Amino acid sequence: MTLYTSMPLELVLSGYDQEREPWIEIQMDGVMMQIEPIGHGIGKIIRIVNGSLDDYLRPELSPGRTIIYANIHSPNT
Repeated sequence: MTLYTSMPLELVLSGYDQEREPWIEIQMDGVMMQIEPIGHGIGKIIRIVNGSLDDYLRPELSPGRTIIYANIHSPNT
């Protein structure tokens, strides 16, 4: 892989080797999504795993948005 950037390599790769919490999958309103926990019951949407085509256009489900999932159970549990 070749990376062309004007930024210093240390800045581009900062945090690359740090351990992070594993992503979890939840289902909310019929949409299966992958989230990254950032607090107790709060997570950041990483991607939509399964949903209708209209769900991908919903601004509240866009990647990077923060959601509350405290009362939602993961399908894996």
